[in-house]
Amino acid sequence: MDDTHEIDGLGDFEALDHLHEPGAYLRLARRTAQPGVLRVLARCEYSFVWHEIARNSAAPVDVLVALAPRRHDSWDDNCLLRLLAARPELTGEALDGVVELVAERLRDGERPYAAVLLLARRPELTEERLSRLGHLPGASSRLRRGISRALAARPPG
Repeated sequence: MDDTHEIDGLGDFEALDHLHEPGAYLRLARRTAQPGVLRVLARCEYSFVWHEIARNSAAPVDVLVALAPRRHDSWDDNCLLRLLAARPELTGEALDGVVELVAERLRDGERPYAAVLLLARRPELTEERLSRLGHLPGASSRLRRGISRALAARPPG
């Protein structure tokens, strides 16, 4: 029997001892609301589990911050940054860290455009800071237009 079904009847902490295949990690990341379990799962090697943790509303800020620099491949990395940029719990230094990672990835020639556009909707980030993202190497004129539209759509304030 594979451990995907083996963990179904177990508590979340107990299930951690029975993870042997990727699907079981994913199922546990989807179902758990336990911060301690999410902390353990965040250390696994599977990028799709990191994405699920980033979607999990029970994930505490420290876990989300720990996920931010994780790397797998460009597509997965950009997906993770997009998911993190959408999390309202990330504020202050945690949000600044995501902005800096996005800037770093743009400078490296990657295209975390979806994360940039989500960040541009966040009123706690200054227009100047967000506009600078659009002028980094790796940014396109289309991204700059998207940033401008997202900034224009923000509520005044």
